[in-house]
Amino acid sequence: MALQIWFTLFSHYHNHNLCKHDRYGPTLMSSPRTLFSVSLPKASLSSTQQHNPDSTHYLNLNINNNNTHKATQLGFLRKRNLNLVILALFSNGFLPNMTTKPILAEELQLQRYIDPKEGFTLLRPSSWIKVDKAGATVLFEEANKGSNNVGVVVNPVRLTSLGEFGTPQFVAEKLIQAERRKESTNDAEVISVAERSGQGGSQVYEFEYKVDSTRGGMKRIFSAVFVASKKLYLLNITHSDKPDSPLDVHTRMMLEQVLHSFDAAPQT
Repeated sequence: MALQIWFTLFSHYHNHNLCKHDRYGPTLMSSPRTLFSVSLPKASLSSTQQHNPDSTHYLNLNINNNNTHKATQLGFLRKRNLNLVILALFSNGFLPNMTTKPILAEELQLQRYIDPKEGFTLLRPSSWIKVDKAGATVLFEEANKGSNNVGVVVNPVRLTSLGEFGTPQFVAEKLIQAERRKESTNDAEVISVAERSGQGGSQVYEFEYKVDSTRGGMKRIFSAVFVASKKLYLLNITHSDKPDSPLDVHTRMMLEQVLHSFDAAPQT
């Protein structure tokens, strides 16, 4: 189970104090941001296009040449291309979701789960079944497809923040190395790494990666981790993503909402 890899990483930190060897150094950010860049559709620019005010929105781009004020018109950004850029930004999470959370959760069939004892909360698929499994604080599985699951592990640590362990990039590198060392792994690739601010301003690292395994084939994995009250909180979401039955858009949106909802429970 991928959660065991996380546990091994942070246990190794306790035994060898890996944070002293973090060549990246801790990074503190006040707002969430994606750390890996994503390619977006390029707008077509032409210096000879004729502007039609009824059908085209355009953008004039000016540059200074040799400290002069002579402007050079580079072209127009057509409305269709602008829409493609905006769509790509939404698809990759760079623009805010304007849908209110209750409506979105209802549409994606998600419901709020709170563990008052361990002090964390997340949205979970309402149709998935809660099961008991050794080593997991809580585990939800899709009915008749137990390999699709959402699991959380909570363990005490000496850390007071994730920055003491390393940056998101450093953790992602260690995570993917651990995946590749497994005998059952054919290949593993990081898709994205991000950081956001959680309850009380805590750092929350988020990861998306894919694993090609001899046990279950191609899988898409979403993970989130944060530290609060000297406890390490680990979320792992695993879903099949085989070439003949790839992860569909609706399911991906649902799993991403689960990922982004993982946080410390508000104190009452």
